[in-house]
Amino acid sequence: MKKIQHHVDRLFRDLPETEEVIQVKEEIILDLQEKAQDLIIQGKTEEDAINKTIVDFGDIDEIKAELQQTPVQSSHTKKKHTRLNLWFSVWGSGLFIALMWFMNIEYTPNNIWFVYPTFVILWWPLSMYYYWRRQGGGK
Repeated sequence: MKKIQHHVDRLFRDLPETEEVIQVKEEIILDLQEKAQDLIIQGKTEEDAINKTIVDFGDIDEIKAELQQTPVQSSHTKKKHTRLNLWFSVWGSGLFIALMWFMNIEYTPNNIWFVYPTFVILWWPLSMYYYWRRQGGGK
C-alpha cells in the first residue's frame, strides 16, 4: 500500500504542506486503500488492485485548484478577524473600565478602587494587540 501513498504524494508535491492539504491527502489515501482492499477481497492480486485503484482515481486538478486558493483566503480572513478582535477588546475594556469608574465615583467616592480592576482588564487588549502584530497586522 506504500505505492498508493507515493502516488498521492506525487500528485500533491507542488502544493504547500498546509494542514488542509495534509488532511485531504490522508483522506484520499484512506479511500484508495479501502478500494484496493475491496478489490483484493474480490480476488485480485494486491498489485493489480493497487494499479486499478490508482488508474480509476484519475485527475485531481479541481482539488488542487481549490486547495491553492484556500490558504490566501483564509489568511486574509484570519488577519481581518484578529483586527476585529483587537478593536472589540479595546472597546470592551474601555466600556468595562468606564463602568468601574462610574461605580467607584457613584457608590464610594472617598475610596479610589477602580484602578485595581483596570490593570487586570487592560491585559485583554494588550494580549490581542500582540497577537494581531504576530499575525502580520499593521503592515
